Amino acid sequence: RAGGRDETASELGLAHYLEHMLFKGTTTRARGFVDRDVEGVGGRVNAGTSLDYTFYHAVLPKSRAVPTIEMLADISVNSVLDETELDLEKKVVLEEMRLSEDSPQRYLVRQLYEVVFGSHPYGHSVLGTPEIIQALTRDTLLSFYRRYYVPESFVLVVVGPVDPTETLRAAERSLGRLPRSGFQRLPAPAPVTLTPRKVDMPRPGALAYLGVGWLGPKLDHADTPAVDLLVSILGQSRSSRLPQSLRERLALVNSVGSDYAALEAGGVITVTAQLEPSNLARAEAEILKEVQRVREQGVTDAELRRAITLAEADHAFRSETAEGRARLFGRAETVWRIAEELAYIDRVRTVTAEQVRLVARRYLDPERYGRLAFVPPSR
Repeated sequence: RAGGRDETASELGLAHYLEHMLFKGTTTRARGFVDRDVEGVGGRVNAGTSLDYTFYHAVLPKSRAVPTIEMLADISVNSVLDETELDLEKKVVLEEMRLSEDSPQRYLVRQLYEVVFGSHPYGHSVLGTPEIIQALTRDTLLSFYRRYYVPESFVLVVVGPVDPTETLRAAERSLGRLPRSGFQRLPAPAPVTLTPRKVDMPRPGALAYLGVGWLGPKLDHADTPAVDLLVSILGQSRSSRLPQSLRERLALVNSVGSDYAALEAGGVITVTAQLEPSNLARAEAEILKEVQRVREQGVTDAELRRAITLAEADHAFRSETAEGRARLFGRAETVWRIAEELAYIDRVRTVTAEQVRLVARRYLDPERYGRLAFVPPSR
């Protein structure tokens, strides 16, 4: 339980940087142990950092379950954070920052979070800033590691054809015996009311990119299933309202879609589009017109059924493999509750058309939203 939201202003990017460093050796495992212990037996291992948490996952033959639990426990508390490796990794992370800006669509969403969340921790990039990363020292990173990588913060999820008794014993031997630190993670503050903002950013290229965003409900809110369906109806398939209106009927955009990120302390609802610069104002107006139509007229039964079917299919695809199921359960147990994850699709199935209209009225205010546009420089 350590993500971007846990960082102070002088620590931006440290959760992500630490994720890079934990595979570079421990007090008992020399550098290269991943090649030997994981890839050498046909497995793979990776990690990721989000605003709410960091995860490390491995896929290996079932016979390697116990050694893998021991390996994950080892890197969680015994990484050496070698100073030479730390300095070398700066080039990798700085390049990752540069590459993240190369994708206009992904960079637009990241910057839109800053517009919508403002000074809230969710408004910061998990990659941090070049200035903080370039100045990072081992002592600073070690302090962050010792503060957050403690037994109270760990969640272990094992999915597959393993022996439950043997797996639990391995967890108790490795993680269960670690001394408790007494650390208690501070709850993330709820985002404050959105301050409407409109931002234009010059960006080289022939096309413009438009993002519109609103604050949404947090992960465990009662409105979350209805908002999921609302966003699906608005723009998550070719037959959704925004693609049909802005792309197929009006030919204003090359692409358009909507998304909802439900985080532990809050959420964000976004609409993004790629388009000709001359269409920016009209496309924004048409997006708001579709939002207003949902607020006033609601959605049809056919749209609701299609959105529920898409949600069921997406959940099935994400949980059909052991790796996918482990990710779902791990996220749930870290920032939610696993019982809620197991019951979520049933909650989605009970959402009514009127509930979708009500959450549109509650969260999608056409007068209060954040707007960001990447615009080609004037010639």
